[in-house]
Formats: sequence, structure tokens, C-alpha cells
Amino acid sequence: MRLLPTTLNRVANTIPGSAPAVGFAVHAAETAAGWAAAAALASLVLAVRGWRLGVRCEPGHLVVSGYLRSRRIDRSRITGVTDFPAVRWTAPGGGKRWTPVLAFLGTSEETAGTYRRKRENVVRLRRWAGGRRR
Repeated sequence: MRLLPTTLNRVANTIPGSAPAVGFAVHAAETAAGWAAAAALASLVLAVRGWRLGVRCEPGHLVVSGYLRSRRIDRSRITGVTDFPAVRWTAPGGGKRWTPVLAFLGTSEETAGTYRRKRENVVRLRRWAGGRRR
């Protein structure tokens, strides 16, 4: 099961990467600056990761995709899902961990439909995490 924000949210999530990418690409084209081309490429990677923000609930584990990294968490190690939202889990060594789910983080400026979709996804994630452990 894949839990994603609305398409409009997914487009908005690309802006932190796509906006700088355009500026860096223009600068690289005008000056042939290698660092600007590299920065444009890195910004494009950030834009793609912004589009892919979300959660994949697979049979034995959860994959939380963020802007900078994705984390795979064994279902049996999940101890809860907070209202932030974040996944609370226990590391193999026994340490307590907390992984934010940025895709479902709400703001006061978003539409009711967007907010509702994010809340529904958090409820579905909680239901999945609280289900039978394997």
C-alpha cells in the first residue's frame, strides 16, 4: 500500500528543488560554471525526491521517503505513529527512534481537502502499523 499526498501537494513538494535548479541551470549556461551545473543537478534530485515524498507499507516493513533519505523500518519494530506525524520505532540495539513523515505534515494554510487527505493517510498508517506483526 502506498500512501501519498494529493497531486497538488506533490507538485508543491518539488518546489524546494525545482526553483533553485532553474536558477543554477541559467547561471551554469551563462558562465559555464561547473559548480552551478552540479548544484542544478543536486536540486533536480531534491525535486524528484519531493515528488516521491510518502510512505510504502509493505508486508514486513515500512519505507518512509523523505527529501534527503528513505528509511526502511521493520514492521515488528514500530511502536506507534504520532500526530506530528512521525513513526516511533525501536532500533535493533534497543534505542528508541523517531522518523518524521514530512509528506503528511499539515499547515494552517492548506485546503480542507488536502488536510483531510493527510489525516486519512496518517489514520491508514496507524491502522497498518497496529496490525498483525510478522
